[in-house]
Amino acid sequence: MSARNNVAPSTIAVDFVEGGVVVEYLDGRDVFYHGPPKPVEGAITTPPGKEVHVLVTDPDGVEGVMTYVNDRNTHDDILESTGVGRVMLDRDDEEELFPGVTVATEGYSIRVEADLSAVDGRVFVFAEDEMSEHAYELVESVDEDADATAEDESDGTASGDDTTGDGSGTNWG
Repeated sequence: MSARNNVAPSTIAVDFVEGGVVVEYLDGRDVFYHGPPKPVEGAITTPPGKEVHVLVTDPDGVEGVMTYVNDRNTHDDILESTGVGRVMLDRDDEEELFPGVTVATEGYSIRVEADLSAVDGRVFVFAEDEMSEHAYELVESVDEDADATAEDESDGTASGDDTTGDGSGTNWG
């Protein structure tokens, strides 16, 4: 396998829908990330061995930048045509993906940390493999009701009521 390089992300479309997040690549393809994302205060260390994707959106959540962390499977030209970026980290390495958002290796896991006062938008982390999908949103503070619902998650989707009463159909709008 050839060496993989860092690739700068481009701005891509984002849509929050019932049950998850849709990201539209520059080539017109859509990718669906199951949700709702579990709110986590400030930082998350992903389960070991997962593919990690970090999405930073604008304040309105209609567009953002997506970066794959340590992706060794996708060729540079494919990433460039989709608008997705990639950062390759060495062992015990850390890098700033976006102002206020850093990623670091932590054993076989990836730690994503956000200084939300420096981010003018929202920060999502998706960690997945063939067995499971995990979705997180880095937030200033965790609402106790949302935390209790998130603890019911077993496969990345919450059980119970999906709505917040705001008409969005989502538990995280």
